[in-house]
Amino acid sequence: MSENTEILLEVENLQKFFGDRHVLNGISLQVKRGEVTVILGPSGCGKSTLLRCLNGLEPVQGGTIHYLGQNLTGEHVNWREIRQHIGMVFQNYELFPHMTVIENILLGPLKAQKRDSKEALQQAETLLDRVGLLARKNDYPRQLSGGQKQRIAIVRALCMNPDIILFDEVTASLDPEMVREVLDVILGLANQGMTMLIVTHEMGFARSVGDRIVFMDQGKICEIADPEQFFTEPATERAQQFLNIFEYNKL
Repeated sequence: MSENTEILLEVENLQKFFGDRHVLNGISLQVKRGEVTVILGPSGCGKSTLLRCLNGLEPVQGGTIHYLGQNLTGEHVNWREIRQHIGMVFQNYELFPHMTVIENILLGPLKAQKRDSKEALQQAETLLDRVGLLARKNDYPRQLSGGQKQRIAIVRALCMNPDIILFDEVTASLDPEMVREVLDVILGLANQGMTMLIVTHEMGFARSVGDRIVFMDQGKICEIADPEQFFTEPATERAQQFLNIFEYNKL
């Protein structure tokens, strides 16, 4: 990736509290266009909270978030508009159960973006075909497997044409045999140059998809490295402990 690649998102000294608990403590991070950043760390370290702050789902108590130079921690931020550019895919799909697959996907483009219905439908069907689910476009979420619902959630995010997509442990609720089909879709997006921030516990996937690894612990960034360096020679003792536990759990 070129050093001159445009910075889409810049986080400086971000602070987040839940009551007395300091959940994010001085997070600073840049995200460049076309970059895949994978965020790793133990449960409870603040990974998912960071993504929710970047998408305006959680308020912050200090620091700044800039998207293409716009301060998202200032007053009068139109998060409904910002979320069209910073999409998010959640662990539990968040599909509307009373709407069909295609209705779920088209809700944002038609209602929020006021796009032409034929153009939006064509894009939605193209994306559904890409993830192998075009034939299920008139089904309801209850008729789909977990892996299929997660792929639909990804298509829904893509159909808003975002600059960045945040993935929050999107395989955590899936049976093991469904994980691969979702990860393959995300790998395909990475190969197409989509800018992504991915929180995951899938270490092999993190190593293969990431341009860099951000390792967090206790609300802080402990280490930022390229995947090969992180997985073979982590710079911090805490990262080494984390990877050792992961390797032990595989046995």
